[in-house]
Amino acid sequence: MAQDKAFDLQVPEALSETGFLRHLLPRFSLKTGIRITATTEAGMAAFGPQGVPVFAQGDTIWHLSKTDGPYTDRFEEWLLSDIGKRTIEAFAPDGTPMFDANVTAKVAEEDVVFDGDVALGETVSLQQCGRCHVVNAKNRMNAMGSTPSFALMRNFGDWQQRFETFFLLKPHPAFTQVEDVTAPFADHLPSPIAPIEVTLDQIDAILAYVATIAPADLGAPIQAQ
Repeated sequence: MAQDKAFDLQVPEALSETGFLRHLLPRFSLKTGIRITATTEAGMAAFGPQGVPVFAQGDTIWHLSKTDGPYTDRFEEWLLSDIGKRTIEAFAPDGTPMFDANVTAKVAEEDVVFDGDVALGETVSLQQCGRCHVVNAKNRMNAMGSTPSFALMRNFGDWQQRFETFFLLKPHPAFTQVEDVTAPFADHLPSPIAPIEVTLDQIDAILAYVATIAPADLGAPIQAQ
């Protein structure tokens, strides 16, 4: 049987109460054949304060965070497309659009300030992430060679999003617990390794620390002869 084209989308109550999802999600499904179920529980994607900015509601900018996959990727692409933006701004229950879809450029122009504790971020990174990733020279010989180093990931255009939502990105959900965010592991499906346990404040600290890391020098681009 063909795999069901569907995923769960975590939606905060404040956004759900606007009725916006009843306007947005069916139109996406009609266009793509991908079914999205809105939920208050953790899903493969989430609307919230972290991730890629997708629309604004007054002074509030809503972001999309997600795990990588063909259906969640398609949803992000659609939200940022011209058709998706028109669909977002077409929601006007009182005759005036409730959401503004042109937020990406505005957010990109703003200076990002990380106010986490840099020293704490280094400590937590070495303790919790250093078992797999090279964080810095202190654990250079103790990490796994198959995982990218922090310096290498600083070259990624979406490095901030990746570090903010790492607990949603495979393989992290199988062994990561974020206090007051992620659901406990099922009793019959214990984590296969010692869990990574962090708080949102510690994730902010990790971000502040990673922002101080210089991107790895990958050398000059290869020139075609």
